[in-house]
Amino acid sequence: MTWSIDSRKLSASLVAACLAVGWSGAALAQAPQPWTIQGKLTGKPKNLEGSESKNSKDVSGIACATESGFPRLCLIADDETQGAQIIILQDGKLIAGDFVRLIDDSFVGKPLELDAEGVAFAGGAFYVIGSHGRPRHESGVDAAAEVEARVMASSEIFRIRFAPDSIDMTTGKLMAEPEKRRSTELPAIVRAQPELAPFAQSPLEENGLTIEGVAVRDGALLAGLRGPVLEGNRAVILSVPLGMLFDHGAGGATLLKLELGVDGEGHARGVRDLLAYQGKLLVLAGPVNDPPEGQPIKLGDYSVFSDGDQADKLLDLEGYGAEIKPEALLPLGEADGRLRALLLFDGPAGGQPTPVEFGLK
Repeated sequence: MTWSIDSRKLSASLVAACLAVGWSGAALAQAPQPWTIQGKLTGKPKNLEGSESKNSKDVSGIACATESGFPRLCLIADDETQGAQIIILQDGKLIAGDFVRLIDDSFVGKPLELDAEGVAFAGGAFYVIGSHGRPRHESGVDAAAEVEARVMASSEIFRIRFAPDSIDMTTGKLMAEPEKRRSTELPAIVRAQPELAPFAQSPLEENGLTIEGVAVRDGALLAGLRGPVLEGNRAVILSVPLGMLFDHGAGGATLLKLELGVDGEGHARGVRDLLAYQGKLLVLAGPVNDPPEGQPIKLGDYSVFSDGDQADKLLDLEGYGAEIKPEALLPLGEADGRLRALLLFDGPAGGQPTPVEFGLK
């Protein structure tokens, strides 16, 4: 089955937005159109076997094996699933391929989510990271046994390698199982960090530790934290040598702290996605806690930064609607110092992949 965003609803929304701010018809014609999705993006499983699932509405991360040209082999994550899904990226279209199951955890007969919040690619391998966070109180999870089960299910990192020619680049179908390596080392590394340890057992709404982005650079895995935000509105990126995570190697973890500012309501912002691009580290920043249900997301609530001695803001993102939260950023190509990228969201069906463009400093 092939589906895309309902063009009639999208057009109506754009017209209303343009009339509200007095845009011209020319401006309306230039509004970026979401890319189409061919096939089904896998969402929350309906059974323990994972043979049935809902359609994805909680896209949380994406990465591709190459940074230019089409088609590209990519992996996409929905944070309510137990793995990640192969995507073949064409210009203007995402082709949904096979799902790669990474965990089979359950509690009283119900599948537990990996809560995969980020995907990265480096050195011939994809990396998928769980949130490593505790359930929020509003999730309705109160039983201590279930809380611990959910924490364990989400406290993992996976390294996935696909053999050459093992994926049909037209359909995204797997012709051979990938090599999968699991790491559960990060929780102990977090507890060893004096500035992070006090937040490790708290849920997100109490500024607890939750990972929402991942990148790999210079032999280290970088975990971008949505929370905690430290004193002075400093968001945190935890850098850990890959050898410590996957090979019991020696080394030390370090913290990178960035001032990512606040949203329109004055609330602190943390990392919502993280990616390494051409030697730069790009950060998608957003509020630690989501706005109340139904409250619109406004211009500048979410922004894109690059790292450095001081984080440089590259773009304030538009508000795309209530409860449509930017969650993943994918570079598409660079020209004249400007980067074209694909922005994906938590909330709309299929992540509503939408092109954006911004300058690189």
